[in-house]
Amino acid sequence: MSEKILYSYTGIFDTPDEIIHAAEKASEYGFKNYDVHTPYPLHGMNKAMKLPPSKLGYVALVVGLSGALAALLLMFWMSAVDYPIVIGGKPFFSFPAYVPVMFEVTVLSASIATVLTMLFIFFKLPNNAHPLNDTLYMKKVSSDKYGISIQAEDNKFNEADVRRFLEDCDAKEITAVYYDKEEINYKHKILEPKFIGFLLFTALLTSGVTYFTLNKLLYMPPFDWMMEQNKLNPQATSTVFDDGFGMRKPVEGTIARGFTPYSFSGQPEAAEVNLVNPLPVSKSVLELGQQKYDTFCSPCHGYYGEGDSRLRGQFPNPPSLHSEKIRTWKDGRIFHVITDGQNIMPSYSSQLTVNEIWAIVHYTRVLQRALNAKESDLQ
Repeated sequence: MSEKILYSYTGIFDTPDEIIHAAEKASEYGFKNYDVHTPYPLHGMNKAMKLPPSKLGYVALVVGLSGALAALLLMFWMSAVDYPIVIGGKPFFSFPAYVPVMFEVTVLSASIATVLTMLFIFFKLPNNAHPLNDTLYMKKVSSDKYGISIQAEDNKFNEADVRRFLEDCDAKEITAVYYDKEEINYKHKILEPKFIGFLLFTALLTSGVTYFTLNKLLYMPPFDWMMEQNKLNPQATSTVFDDGFGMRKPVEGTIARGFTPYSFSGQPEAAEVNLVNPLPVSKSVLELGQQKYDTFCSPCHGYYGEGDSRLRGQFPNPPSLHSEKIRTWKDGRIFHVITDGQNIMPSYSSQLTVNEIWAIVHYTRVLQRALNAKESDLQ
């Protein structure tokens, strides 16, 4: 027995109140290197042991802030220095767009660093040997008992005094725990060849399975059923037709279900004579017309229809909507130009519904009347 090295003295208690009282007395006595073991967390134990805050919080803080700063600098360098692109008119350094990524990197880096620090620094994995393992004390405190272990390396440790202290706390089964050979010869084994080899094997196995699954398995029957489908992709060739083209034009004269073709395509005069605006002039119709006009028409015609384009010469400016020629057009002619296009102005029939075009016609009349008001309109 004298050849063994003492690790600690342990004592068993039957109730939570007894172990909390023992922890309070141990901290008051001045012990620093002692620990309490319970089968479940006990509220108030940290206060009773006078434990300082965990240092893991500082690890999470430093690594989290470092991750956020690294993400910010990386995104700034990519979007403002290395490959600047104007997206939606936003500046190159668009901080609000970076916030979600910074948040995710902060949480991810802080959580991973906290777990790794806890496992490999505080718990000293992969070393799992401990003097208390496999002892009768540990079996009891992990089941239905409560215990305290006062280590021999404590500055105030004296074997006789510690036994007397545990007896004064009404501890049962006061036991001495000794190191075994493995703990005496303990070395940090995080760089042990076997452990490093295990990590490398795990990494290679995971990488190999992932590579095989994504690059080989998904291309083998029957796992390729989502890839090999009986369809023709855009621009793909076809062996069905003689010309080899997979994309076909609709058969001449066919009409899509629910679609009414425009009857006056290429016939502006006929449209002016035969088309009549079916929408009544109302506040809701004019508001719809203004909304669609501002979206689709104002970039070229200007907000007031004066032909003052906002495109800065990238597209030819159109004529003013207030010219005598256009003001004398009937509603059907304006509807035709929007629907069928004219000169370099494209058709907007695919972007606007029929009612939206007629609402724009009404709003165009409002702009013309506002800029060319009669004296009677001002009374």
